[in-house]
Amino acid sequence: MLNTFVAYVEDKPGVLARVAILFRRRAFNIETLTVGHSETPGVSRMTIVVNADKDSARRIEATLYKLVNVLWVQNVTDSCVSRDLALLKVNATTETLEKLIEIANSSGAQVVEQIGNTVIVQVTGTEGQIDAFVAKLGGYRVVEMVRTGHIAMARCGESFPAGQRASLAKQQNNNAQSARYS
Repeated sequence: MLNTFVAYVEDKPGVLARVAILFRRRAFNIETLTVGHSETPGVSRMTIVVNADKDSARRIEATLYKLVNVLWVQNVTDSCVSRDLALLKVNATTETLEKLIEIANSSGAQVVEQIGNTVIVQVTGTEGQIDAFVAKLGGYRVVEMVRTGHIAMARCGESFPAGQRASLAKQQNNNAQSARYS
């Protein structure tokens, strides 16, 4: 079963490597890993998707907390809104270009750039929705494709004030380090 974890981590060099090594040591394959800035300065947000059973998912969460730079972790598998993003560069002929743009528009995709008969299309949705859109482009030449991987956020009704908790944890960590060097 795919499990989706959201982890708030300190925005420091080497944190991503430590998290990846943790999964490697425990022989878990990361299906997708997305990292970016969070709503809190100095804190990054990771979305990690791993194929694991319930017990293994609990162990993964507990093990992530052992890393010093990890501030907060939540398994949001059962209660999240998730999306993937893909950019596709597609070549068409002069005759089929209009049909390509029509396919993109009817699929909820956006044409973000067009030069001559080459179009860059942006599509967001679930992994299945993106796969279905790519399948619709079967008659066209996809020159290049890039996908972000999974991003997820706890649903509106779910309590996940991670930004506040991450700030508090970071402040406590900084206070503990200051006390050591005083």
